[in-house]
Amino acid sequence: ILKMSGRGKARKQAGGKRITKSTKSGLVMPVSRIHRYLKLGRYSKKVSVGASVYLAAVIEYLVAEVNELAGNAAKANKRKMITPRHIMLGVRNDMELNELLKNVHISHGGVLPCIHPSLIKKKPVVAANSA
Repeated sequence: ILKMSGRGKARKQAGGKRITKSTKSGLVMPVSRIHRYLKLGRYSKKVSVGASVYLAAVIEYLVAEVNELAGNAAKANKRKMITPRHIMLGVRNDMELNELLKNVHISHGGVLPCIHPSLIKKKPVVAANSA
C-alpha cells in the first residue's frame, strides 16, 4: 500500500521494518549518531555517510581490543568484573594502545607494578664445594 507524501513522491506506509545504517554496515556502534556529531562539529562543509561508517568501525574495533585486553587482565587477577585498573593494565601492557593513549589518564587506574632493579636485594652467591 503506497501513500502520497505531499511532495509528489510515493512512500511506503509507516510501520514497516526499519533498517538502520549500523545494521546495513554490520556494526554495533551508532553510525547515524556519529554522522550527526561529525556534522555538528563543523569539521568540514559536507560529511559523507561513508566517513561515518568508517569512523564507527574504527571505534568499534578499538573498543573490542581494549575490552579483550581488560578482560584478560581481570582473568589474570581472578576477577569476573572489569575495573578501571584492568583497563589501565591492559592498555599500558599493549605497545600500540599505549602509544595511542600515552597522554590519557585513566581515573582510578593506578600505576603499573614496577620495582626499580637497584632496590631489589641481591642474593649472596654460595660457592660450590671444591674437592
